[in-house]
Amino acid sequence: MSADGQDRSHWFDDEAGPVVRPYAMTRGRTTSAAQHRLDLIAVVVTEPYADDPEDDPTLSPEHVDIVRLCRDSSSTVAELAAGLDLPIGVVRVLVGDLVDGAFVHVNRPVPPAELPDESILRDVINGLRAL
Repeated sequence: MSADGQDRSHWFDDEAGPVVRPYAMTRGRTTSAAQHRLDLIAVVVTEPYADDPEDDPTLSPEHVDIVRLCRDSSSTVAELAAGLDLPIGVVRVLVGDLVDGAFVHVNRPVPPAELPDESILRDVINGLRAL
C-alpha cells in the first residue's frame, strides 16, 4: 500500500516497469478508421516509397516497430502480435492506422471457397498431358 492508502502493485511490475494497458496504445479505439478486415494470416507489407515512420509525430513507437518488422520481411498479423508481445486486437488497430497512412498494405489470403476445385485442376492437367 502507498502512503495514500491505495494498492499500486497492479500498476507496476518490478521486472517490466510500469504497466501500460493495451487501450492506451490505441487511444481507446478497438477498430481502425477504415475498418480494415485483418485476419490473423493477413500479410502486412511495407509500402516501398512510404515516408520514414520515425519522422511522423502522430505515430507511436509500436507503429514504428510494426513498420520496422515488416521492412525486414513481410509478416502476418499473428506474427506481428507475437513478435511485439501485443494483443491481436491492438495490432489490428495499429496496422489499420498504418494502412490509412500509406506506410503498409495488407495482402489478404484467398478464401477456400474461391480456390479452384481439385477436379478442375485434374482436368486441366489431363488436358495438358493430352496435348
